[in-house]
Amino acid sequence: MTTPPEHGGPAETPGADAARDALGSLRAEVSKAVVGQDAVVTGLVIALLCRGHVLLEGVPGVAKTLLVRTLAAALSLDFKRVQFTPDLMPGDVTGSLIYDAKTSEFEFRQGPVFTNLLLADEINRTPPKTQAALLEAMEERQVSVDGKPRRLPEPFIVAATQNPVEYEGTYQLPEAQLDRFLLKLTVPLPPREQEIAVLERHALGFDPRDLSHVKAVATIADLDAGRAAVSRVHAGPEVLGYIVDIARATRQSPSLQLGVSPRGATALLAGARAWAWLSGRSYVTPDDVKALARPSMRHRIQLRPEAELEGATADGLIDAILASVPVPR
Repeated sequence: MTTPPEHGGPAETPGADAARDALGSLRAEVSKAVVGQDAVVTGLVIALLCRGHVLLEGVPGVAKTLLVRTLAAALSLDFKRVQFTPDLMPGDVTGSLIYDAKTSEFEFRQGPVFTNLLLADEINRTPPKTQAALLEAMEERQVSVDGKPRRLPEPFIVAATQNPVEYEGTYQLPEAQLDRFLLKLTVPLPPREQEIAVLERHALGFDPRDLSHVKAVATIADLDAGRAAVSRVHAGPEVLGYIVDIARATRQSPSLQLGVSPRGATALLAGARAWAWLSGRSYVTPDDVKALARPSMRHRIQLRPEAELEGATADGLIDAILASVPVPR
């Protein structure tokens, strides 16, 4: 197992400890509206700490939208939602120039992308042209209209939901856009006990549109302190080599036609550092890397058709690769 750096790594400030406690309390606060899904909430917090974007996949009706709305309320973040439909235009997302008859000039009217937390609901129900409208915003954190760049607020992340691609009326997201997402989180159907708890809440009058009972337990200042602390988390040479070996193994797998890019390896490192900090450590271990391997890589690999016919899955192949790559000691 990897040992911490000499002298235990960089010392944390009291502000970083308070930020960890505040961000750690988000799961309990979100659970006031969403039963279970603690792993998904943790993934969203990791994305916020890494300034990354998240793709949430699950069948309709598993509270993907409610989860993101509740997280925004618990963090006191500006939140906007876009329902992606086949007729949605790029300007409906980024904003557009509007002619003002009073001044006889065009003025820019901001689109919903100008927010802290953008929920791109059912992103794979809109054609690729509109999906691509998010690319610059996600990568450059700005929008260019009429040749003029306009900065987006900070923090800014996209939480996009999508239904499984087998569902009618969906479009496969382009590889370039998939690679812009730091993590892909699966939102599973709840087990029997949790589903009973959901029904009990609704029987008592729970209204998913009313989040007045959700309190802001963390702030942008906590996120800033957390990000600064994550940037000081140590990743030793053996951990960096382990991440590279995993990424290279995906590129050499006979079951995959597309492996993880260097951007994907960087995303895995970023997620592992954030997870290590949330776990109370100032250094990354191979176990941190393993914990983030699935969400960091499952959307960045493509299976060969013959592997899919044989029943292989992205998560299954990632697990097999993790089992085959030597773990540093």
